[in-house]
Amino acid sequence: MSGPLLLKGFEVELFTGQSNGTVVGVAEQVATVLPGFVTEPDHRNLEYITHPDANYTDQLTMLQEPRRQLRRWLKQQGLTLIPGSTLSLGDSSRFERSDPANAYHGFIETTYGTRVVTASVHINLGITAMESLFAACRLMRCEAALLLALSASSPFLDGTASGAHSQRWLQFPLTPAKVPLFLDHHHYIRWMEEQMAAGSMQNVRHLWTSVRPNGESRPHDLNRLEIRICDLISDPLVLLAITAFIELRLLQLDLNPEAHDPLHASSLSPAELAELSDANDLAAARASLEAELLDWRSGEPLPARAWLRRELESMRPLAIQLGLQPWLAPLDQVLDGGNEAMRWLARHHQGASIESILTTEIEAMANLERQPAPHNTEALNPLG
Repeated sequence: MSGPLLLKGFEVELFTGQSNGTVVGVAEQVATVLPGFVTEPDHRNLEYITHPDANYTDQLTMLQEPRRQLRRWLKQQGLTLIPGSTLSLGDSSRFERSDPANAYHGFIETTYGTRVVTASVHINLGITAMESLFAACRLMRCEAALLLALSASSPFLDGTASGAHSQRWLQFPLTPAKVPLFLDHHHYIRWMEEQMAAGSMQNVRHLWTSVRPNGESRPHDLNRLEIRICDLISDPLVLLAITAFIELRLLQLDLNPEAHDPLHASSLSPAELAELSDANDLAAARASLEAELLDWRSGEPLPARAWLRRELESMRPLAIQLGLQPWLAPLDQVLDGGNEAMRWLARHHQGASIESILTTEIEAMANLERQPAPHNTEALNPLG
């Protein structure tokens, strides 16, 4: 890695619908009239992508502006954006194709059905040195549960509380079902080729896991780390705070690989680490910040909140040095007050209907797009 800060970018999936939380699919129309938006196999959600940029203020603008443009168009149709990562008010019994003629979409519908009809945010960070990239993959694979614990926003499905904080992660079809902790680039190439030959993956994009290396010509040409585990994060400042947390962990790793690369700093084997990580991801999906996780260094139980506070304290000096402390600040509020799923469930347990919760949150999500950048910060750009 180089720089002080990494290039980063986001893939943001969103649900569209009515102001009462009913999902209505318009992805095909949006992709036609608004540049930068693309369809998903089911037209009830769509996606936009921000350009790679190391500067957090610039990324905040790129996250907000497409949503503003989309809102203006949706308003003309009597529609809005809906927070959350699942079909909170339904209907998950049917698939609504965005492109009936698309053969790959047909494969998705036939194979997975509406398990894939979710909204999320993928966080990409540019790393071009292969040794650094695969060390980053290992660390983030082992800490992905922390990111889901911060971002969980899918406690409802089909008009009921699912019993989980991230129903999205519980239902999404991870493919292949078991993915190893990659030892290096050669291990990754060999494993990918084996999966393609065995038919457990349809193409090089068909690796649906919490964290993966990515690039223009996988598996050989790689240039970034992709974090795929996060639910949709309505608040752009919370999304950037989670991104700053990830980036600081990767910078700590780069400064001291022996202390932060699970291959060197854990008492567990790579196979045990992969199993621990998958188990942690499921625990975080069920209880997010209230989950008891297993520390990858020792395998010992550790509450998610305590783990996150420990890492935040360890990275604070580096965050201050790089001017990232103001961008990290929203995580304190999440740890104290809960993520979106926890706040919604608290209201639901007090008697609020899912529709009333969504109605309130839809308005709150619209207000978030008017946020300014954090005060008193100069987001560094290694290219400037």
